[in-house]
Amino acid sequence: MTDRFRSGAGRLCLDFIRTLRYRGTPAETEELPDEPAWGAWIDQFGPFSSPVLPASVRDARGVREAVYELLTGSLRPSSRQRLNRFAAMPVPAPSLTASGELRWQAPDPASAMLALVARDALELVTSPEFARVRRCAGDRCGALFLDTSRPGTRRWCSMGVCGNQAKKSTYRAKVS
Repeated sequence: MTDRFRSGAGRLCLDFIRTLRYRGTPAETEELPDEPAWGAWIDQFGPFSSPVLPASVRDARGVREAVYELLTGSLRPSSRQRLNRFAAMPVPAPSLTASGELRWQAPDPASAMLALVARDALELVTSPEFARVRRCAGDRCGALFLDTSRPGTRRWCSMGVCGNQAKKSTYRAKVS
């Protein structure tokens, strides 16, 4: 099974804000248009073992935009309040089944996932890692990612996509 949503940004909150793909460009694409899409994101990134069927995607998009504002330095008071409210919600709790398997449970898995995302964002902006959050240098991308490279000079959110496209463009320019 292939993943529906992009991952690999280095933090849960960074992967989450990538659900508004190509933000600020004419190609901007909403990857959370409805509840089934939000449920699919939770299924891909969450710790739950069974599919989640959230009631509303509005809170998810609101938290996503608040996280984006926080990470880009444009946080409004209402967004700060939203992040604080969701960060205070219960997170998934582990339990051990009779067969010895670890399972994660929450009364409201969708809200629990938003709590995890909000907490991750708050932890990121107050940590030394925040200095390594970068914007992808890809011409049409602009996604945020955590640069975990040793020298801290990573330029693309994904070497396989944006980095490869940039290298192809550079090669074609040299050849022609």
